Amino acid sequence: MHLSDILRAPKAVLHDHLDGGLRPATIIELARECGYRDLPTEDPAALATWFRDAADSGSLERYLETFAHTCAVMQTREALERIAAECAEDLAADGVVYAEVRYAPEQHLERGLTLDEVVDAVNAGFREGERRADGRITVRALLTGMRHTDRSLEIAELTVAHRDRGVAGFDIAGGEIGNPPARHLPAFQHLKRHNCHFTIHAGEAVGAESIHEAVQICGAERIGHGVRITDDITVHDDGTAELGGLAAYVRDNGIALEICPTSNLQTGAAKDYATHPLDLLRRLGFRVTLNTDNRLVSGTTMSQEFRHMADAFGYGPEIFEELTVAAVESAFLPLPERRRLIDEVIRPGYAALGN
Repeated sequence: MHLSDILRAPKAVLHDHLDGGLRPATIIELARECGYRDLPTEDPAALATWFRDAADSGSLERYLETFAHTCAVMQTREALERIAAECAEDLAADGVVYAEVRYAPEQHLERGLTLDEVVDAVNAGFREGERRADGRITVRALLTGMRHTDRSLEIAELTVAHRDRGVAGFDIAGGEIGNPPARHLPAFQHLKRHNCHFTIHAGEAVGAESIHEAVQICGAERIGHGVRITDDITVHDDGTAELGGLAAYVRDNGIALEICPTSNLQTGAAKDYATHPLDLLRRLGFRVTLNTDNRLVSGTTMSQEFRHMADAFGYGPEIFEELTVAAVESAFLPLPERRRLIDEVIRPGYAALGN
């Protein structure tokens, strides 16, 4: 695919963190306004480079440390609205037509906001961003509980309270090691009782056992990252593959994997693009979706992720359409809205690439 076609191609992202995608210039401006003095530099280009370099550690824990700087400037209603609006604008400019953007409300309370006020501010920002993009993008929020704290049930309750008002579902995130998904079982049980969607970060820093717990004990509908499902797959010398019980269950039940290739390289979950497991999983019939994770921290966009996969595996429009349709089919949206996006936006958009 030519770069112009990649930019034009309709895209859907299910795994994108609000606090990992700020514009560097916005971070600098907001830091000055709120008196935050710990930024490593006040030059936008240098700051963008610093984030990427700091994240290229091969460690999830080191990767997560970069968020101290972004969260520090996300503590007022005005800042949250601005950042959410710019997020929607930036995604739309990259050809994204549907996005689920996640964030942890509990990380934005340092200057007196309540959890509800945080959610209202972010939702207002997303609606403003949609307006600026002339309706070319639909953005929904996923509220995230941090797996190393004890507020996941509270955030699950917040998710239910704001459902149908811009919040599509729930997630848990943060360091996997020592923080298994089942620790937050009451949150997932609350969501199930209220018929509310949720995804779980699993299978990134910890292996297939993390995915097993997320799926079989907690009931995850999707898996954030999930690349370590390959721990339960044996690839033989002749190219054939044998799936273990967990891998077969995830594949056969269409549990979507929210795969983020560039982020996986940074955290050590994958070695390089050429050997990234996304292509193997797609060929084996898993419901694979392509995502950004953190656009600032990973120095990426959906178009860049498309380009990496095109270069690594020779993907063209047909495969990218397949991945995009899979993402929308797995979105936490009502079925009629998913069908409309696929039939009226995505398929016509890919058909137009040939013209």
